[in-house]
Amino acid sequence: MQGTISQRLRHLKLAQLPRSSLGHCRQGCNRLPLEQQVNVSCGVRCVATSSISQGESSSSSSSSSSSSSNNGTRSPAQHEALSAEPVNSTFPPPPPSGSEHPGWADDVWASPLNISRRIWCNRSLNMRRIKAIGFDMDYTLAQYRPETFEKLAYHLTVDNLVKTFGYPEVLYDFTFDWRYMQRGLTIDKKRGNILKVDRHKYVKLAFHGFKPLSRDERVATYSGADQFDFDEPDFALIDTLFSLAEAHLFMQLVELGDSQPDMIPAGKQPADLYRDVRTAVDLCHRDGSLKRAVAADPGKYIHSDPRLVSCLEMLRESGKKLFVGTNSLWDYTHVVMNFLLTGRVGQDRNEDWLEYFDVVITGSGKPAFFSQKKPLFEVHLPSGMLQNTEGGNPVVPIVDADLPRLEYGSSAPRGLTAQEKGERARVFQGGNYVDLHKMLGVQAGSEVLYIGDHIYGDILRSKKTLGWRTMLVVPELETELGTLATRRGAMVHLRALRQQRDALDDQIQRLERAARAQVESHSKPSAAAAATNSSSSSLPEHTQPRSDPGYLQTLLSDLLRQRDEVREQHRRELKDHHEAFHEVWGQLLKTGYQNSRFAHQVERYACIYTSHVSNLSFYSPEKSYRGRMDAMAHEPEPFMDELSIS
Repeated sequence: MQGTISQRLRHLKLAQLPRSSLGHCRQGCNRLPLEQQVNVSCGVRCVATSSISQGESSSSSSSSSSSSSNNGTRSPAQHEALSAEPVNSTFPPPPPSGSEHPGWADDVWASPLNISRRIWCNRSLNMRRIKAIGFDMDYTLAQYRPETFEKLAYHLTVDNLVKTFGYPEVLYDFTFDWRYMQRGLTIDKKRGNILKVDRHKYVKLAFHGFKPLSRDERVATYSGADQFDFDEPDFALIDTLFSLAEAHLFMQLVELGDSQPDMIPAGKQPADLYRDVRTAVDLCHRDGSLKRAVAADPGKYIHSDPRLVSCLEMLRESGKKLFVGTNSLWDYTHVVMNFLLTGRVGQDRNEDWLEYFDVVITGSGKPAFFSQKKPLFEVHLPSGMLQNTEGGNPVVPIVDADLPRLEYGSSAPRGLTAQEKGERARVFQGGNYVDLHKMLGVQAGSEVLYIGDHIYGDILRSKKTLGWRTMLVVPELETELGTLATRRGAMVHLRALRQQRDALDDQIQRLERAARAQVESHSKPSAAAAATNSSSSSLPEHTQPRSDPGYLQTLLSDLLRQRDEVREQHRRELKDHHEAFHEVWGQLLKTGYQNSRFAHQVERYACIYTSHVSNLSFYSPEKSYRGRMDAMAHEPEPFMDELSIS
């Protein structure tokens, strides 16, 4: 069992960069606090002290010579070895644990026994009114193993940066810690900063590369006359778990560019670095290298979920129509869904998994699927080829505005369902929501519940544009809830300390005002006041009135000392509470005492949210979910009575 992330990071060393530039790198890193003077500071791995297994270390020389002969190109075997680095820390991961049987797969009823299995409601939702339930696939139905999948994606991205964009081969010595980043952060492309923003758009945490910005630096940059919405094009939100690797690599490139500018291609600014990283990531998905690795061994990269099949069966038996709406194409969707629902891999794959759904839409192109009209094609399953659904082009083009209903201009088949046992869903590619509504036979967006992990691509657009009901999958919530349950006593104590600070501040302010008033009154004493002061000065010290300036100053000094002590204790315990969730970024859904920007979006756009899709199996498919009663600041604050775990 390892210690905290700070202890773990201290053991990482800078890589042996070219001797001519090593001194500059050390100078850049020495300006950081000890906790930040680590491998992630400039993102380079020390070859001699690498955490890769001994077997890989022993072959490093031969690999190095091979790499040199191939101009920095990494073979698939090398990428596979890099992605399989052992995970030696118990630092809480953002996604589920890497065990074969994660806690979320336990056969335990959620309501109200175990909060990690619960579905949380922002907006009341009656499931009796839902006719169709849709699922995204990646990081929704399929939960990826970050210790393998994200590492492989990271190394393939680095490979693209070196081979395609002309970055130096020293990038191959970068290390990727998949636990370091957190969803909900904001990338400032222009300045090379990573931010944690609260719901009021106040920047609570900020790093330039891996160097933390002070409060004064944050205020000067983000709280001046310019008001930031923290949206595109200058900012990018890390709103999906797919973005963690690219955000980490961007931070590493910014750090490397600051410490060794000559190692970055000439003229590239932080915004250019981000664009290159984003494009390199897209190339990994486009060239099929990532998908081929997953197809070869799905169990290595994807968690199995033994409750998923029973969950889908329960929903189907209740009369709901089920569909898959994913941006992945048929070939990859077929691989992943076979593994999840039938356990079949390789040549054993078949189309049996389609029996659990009524319609499957691949290559949907979300979020454009919710607003733009695109051609709809049917997938010929044996060959994977696309078939036209138009049935021939009309002589006169049909304009949507001329139609009484949009569905009349759709080429999709009407009322397409697979409710009979053993009947398989038909598979399509492209199209838009009009085609889907026609196939499912739904009349209004409120009859559809869509489940996804992407706050913008899955949840926000479908809700704002179509009025679909939404369920957000937040895998990190399982770890977050577990930590929250253990911190209940600490949170109560933090609240008491905060109230004590407020009370001391109020007392100090009243006494300071009283002291100022006394000074002013003593500077111009009246005759009566002079007589009173003369008589009171002859009294013993212990009978001096409380209006005496010396008494007030003594009391004020004592209160100031108490406030400093409470303030320091509060600061120290807040830091401990912050690091209990994530030692760098803190609690996922909080920024200090405020909801984070990510939490604010979850609250606004997700009707319900939970840690995993299969948590639906713990609830009746006819359940009516009810949100908490709204409370204003003057109303009693709800106590944390639900933060108990079985």
